[in-house]
Amino acid sequence: MATRALVTGISGQDGSYLAELLVAEGTDVVGMIRPSAERAPANLESIRDHVTLVEGDLLEIASLRAVVRDSRPHEIYHLAAPTFVPQSWEDPIAAIAAIAAATGAVLVAARELDPVPRVYVASSSEVFGDAEESPQHERSPMRPRSPYGVAKLAAQGIAGVMRERYAMHVSTGITFNHESPRRPEHFLPRKVTRAAAAIALGQREELVLGDLGAVRDWCDARDVVRGATLALRHDVPGDYVLASGVGRTVGDLVHVAFAHAGVDPEGRVRVDPAFVRPPEATAPVGDPARAREVLGWRAEIGFEQMIGEMVDTDLADLGA
Repeated sequence: MATRALVTGISGQDGSYLAELLVAEGTDVVGMIRPSAERAPANLESIRDHVTLVEGDLLEIASLRAVVRDSRPHEIYHLAAPTFVPQSWEDPIAAIAAIAAATGAVLVAARELDPVPRVYVASSSEVFGDAEESPQHERSPMRPRSPYGVAKLAAQGIAGVMRERYAMHVSTGITFNHESPRRPEHFLPRKVTRAAAAIALGQREELVLGDLGAVRDWCDARDVVRGATLALRHDVPGDYVLASGVGRTVGDLVHVAFAHAGVDPEGRVRVDPAFVRPPEATAPVGDPARAREVLGWRAEIGFEQMIGEMVDTDLADLGA
């Protein structure tokens, strides 16, 4: 087992859960945060005294390389990246730099260390885009439809060529939608659970959404980061789809969240045509068969449990 791990994006949803997992097993954890970030992130409250935080900027290649060089990790989990897909349309160049170029910088810096650390790179289901098949697996066509997806595909490609050219132990996790009580509120599932809690508490009247028939593959962030450790520590590096393998609609999400909050969604959920996008040609559902067969990984936290925990967190927060 490694004695030191570097986690980029440690204060985010995935990074904080991963850090907790690593600390619990006795790993020395170094976490990279943005220079402007809060020095005591709320997500790291339970392990604040057990991690070392360092500053690094995804858009400053020199700072990324310095973080890797100075921390001298045995494992690197590169999770840091812009996460809100629509924002990538506002500045595609910055998205590509923060995702693809930053990944290249981390990998180059890792290769310069002795010994060379193992690296895990977080990819995304956005790389598939119009894959023309569902569910999607590691060999499905990758035709991204957003600058974010293009950048993630480039980062995944860089990881692959570094692995082949230099025999580096680099693995990628192609993650589908994954949620938790730490999910920021601008993401759809948290928007729904927050609204269900607010309506249950009498703090608002309705939730406005787009297409209730839109399909997503949702699993829990804690399962995904467990998959990251399994991929990085497997004897042979590779690429793995990390997903539940089950497609659910936005309507299903609403039903589970409102039921847990004890609220009837009838008359409380309104569809605004302005928010309805054209239907997707390919349902974004992942096939985790390879991760299951090679790594022994599967999503263990059920959809209802995950959404229920998110609703409970929102009820407690809004009730306070």
